[in-house]
Amino acid sequence: MIGKLKGVVDSQGEDHVILDVHGVGYLVHCSARTLQALPAAGEAASLAIETVVREDMIRLYGFRSDAERECFRMLQTVQGVGAKVALGILTVLDPPALTAAIGRGDKTALARAPGVGPRLAARLVSELKDKTPAFLPGPGEAAVPYTAAVADAPRPVADAVSALINLGYGEPQAARAVAVVAEAAGEDADTATLIRLALRELAA
Repeated sequence: MIGKLKGVVDSQGEDHVILDVHGVGYLVHCSARTLQALPAAGEAASLAIETVVREDMIRLYGFRSDAERECFRMLQTVQGVGAKVALGILTVLDPPALTAAIGRGDKTALARAPGVGPRLAARLVSELKDKTPAFLPGPGEAAVPYTAAVADAPRPVADAVSALINLGYGEPQAARAVAVVAEAAGEDADTATLIRLALRELAA
């Protein structure tokens, strides 16, 4: 199984990239968010890979981080969500935003993804609310996957989580609070703003 590819971007299509690894071109399907984040043709790139093997095909799916790949796997445990829909959701919501939306029961945010109607959005919230601890860990659960998601987030988000941990909050608690307020505050929110809003969230 292929778990990671590191090579040079050869070309991009609407839903895939061809990654040249030592002269072999791998066709890797990606979300639009991942494709937009890739460098130009001829430049180096690295992708976490999910390999799907079926009787009639072998297909590779690529992600910017292990956290994004874990979200892709998690989404497909819900009936009615295949690889295409999962990639569509990850185009609209990155891992921190996705886990925050599920945690809040925000069906509207999920329904923004192509192929996700109100009924499927409700099913996603219902079925994944007990699985999101893989990213927002509860007592006794491993924090590594969500740590990866935080590290993949914008710098102000990661710095805000770090600051809250330094104030004595647990990493899962801090990460959950920052993920919730970051989506509402917008992409331009700085670290100080996120810390202030997260403290209010934690005190609520």
